[in-house]
Amino acid sequence: MKNKILGLRLTVVAVVLTVLLGGVSISAASKITEDLKSTIDNVIAIVTNPQYKSNKSARRAKIRQLIDARFSYEQMGMRSLAKEWDKRSSQEKTKFVDLFGQLLENSYANKIESFSDEKINYVDEIVKGKYAMVKTQIVRKDATIDVDYKLIRLGGEWRVYDFVIEGVSMIRNYRSQFTKIIRKDSFSGLVDKMTTKINNLKAQESQTGTVTETDQL
Repeated sequence: MKNKILGLRLTVVAVVLTVLLGGVSISAASKITEDLKSTIDNVIAIVTNPQYKSNKSARRAKIRQLIDARFSYEQMGMRSLAKEWDKRSSQEKTKFVDLFGQLLENSYANKIESFSDEKINYVDEIVKGKYAMVKTQIVRKDATIDVDYKLIRLGGEWRVYDFVIEGVSMIRNYRSQFTKIIRKDSFSGLVDKMTTKINNLKAQESQTGTVTETDQL
């Protein structure tokens, strides 16, 4: 249970868990790893840019733009719905993917600005056809956390579709939660819960400037 909680809390958009790193080392560099590193470097540049220090909304917008370019929310949404995906209309799929992306962004964007003194080690890269995995370690003062990025080649670009944190898959966690809600309520019930959660997170951020993280809808 502790591992699951840790896994979900670290899945912010795991590619940006390295935003305020003390340094980055790469032991198995290739274009896939370099592209991932490029995203991280660009996020760091925005976070540390004095221009955005007092303009939180502009900073968040820039960061989310970078994250969206590296993530495939469609792949994430499809895999989190599993068999339910094929039952949905194209309109339902589009709406769900949009909500799923917003859920991740609004739940975890504040993490981007909260990490400090971490170091990322890129320890391995595995490529099998159109799939790849970049294995990394987040090194903190008190612990080392294994983070594996799963990527898929889409339109000539490698896009992240899952994160495995300490052996716990983000997609599997969401799939389990979504499946339970659909069985209990319905797919429309899941959409309603996601919409409510997103609206609540936005309202909370607007009122307080921060978001209290919860992993449940």
